[in-house]
Amino acid sequence: MLWQATTNGLLLGGLYGIATIGFSMVWGVMGVINLAHTGFIMLGAYTTYGLYHWVGLDPIASIPISMAAMFALGYVLQVLILNQIIRTSLLLSLVVTFGIELVMVDAVSNAFTSDVRSVNASYAASSIELFGVLIPVVRLVAAGFSIALGIAFYAFLRFTRAGQMILATALDREVAALMGINPERIYALTAGAGAALAGATGSLASMLFPIMPGMGLTFLSAVFVITVLGGIGSVEGCIVAGFIYGLVQAWSGYYLGANYQEIVGFALFLLVLVLRPQGLFGRAFFGEHA
Repeated sequence: MLWQATTNGLLLGGLYGIATIGFSMVWGVMGVINLAHTGFIMLGAYTTYGLYHWVGLDPIASIPISMAAMFALGYVLQVLILNQIIRTSLLLSLVVTFGIELVMVDAVSNAFTSDVRSVNASYAASSIELFGVLIPVVRLVAAGFSIALGIAFYAFLRFTRAGQMILATALDREVAALMGINPERIYALTAGAGAALAGATGSLASMLFPIMPGMGLTFLSAVFVITVLGGIGSVEGCIVAGFIYGLVQAWSGYYLGANYQEIVGFALFLLVLVLRPQGLFGRAFFGEHA
């Protein structure tokens, strides 16, 4: 049923949007394509899994803990590793972040094995019927929290001193430094915030997807497409593009079959690069649209 597929695509699109914000921000502020981002999503899911099975904590209640843990990890990695190579080359940052991703995956594989795990909350099988369309409660909750976190991060950037320093550093690192802003500290804050949002994504995804060491890679193509579609560094662009991507995947799966979803997604990626390389909400560079 088309309306059912559309609903599922929209709800999943909210999760894709929040999964992309941190990736897009790090790219926009620092010029780093952080391939370790999906590793933070995976670690967030395992954090929720552990708290659910060992402590009995509801997956939703575990989100702040996942975010705090991933913020700390992202901040430390930025300070100890990425700040040392950020001014070198894009290729080196790609290699280093990919290496960090592999370390995360291997560490989790050794700790938990590669067995597929799951989080089955009490409301996991519940649905709401609206005009003949079934709305899974878990997907509705995930989409709602994704939108709320996206709005909160947007407000953080626009209305707090730390957020304004992030935007100033993205606009011009040298001028920001002359005004007393420490770029390395701002980069660490940005990386930590991006990792925190990835951790929240992992917590929400743990209720929707199988939990395994390589689960973060399922988000990699989505975050690339959504970042380009929404505009690099644009929070609102990520949210809108996430819903668009979710719809495109749902409709392509409905009309063409599941095997064509990724093909259509990458075709959208190429189309945006050709017709509007800056994305829906982007400009020539990130600072111009702040």
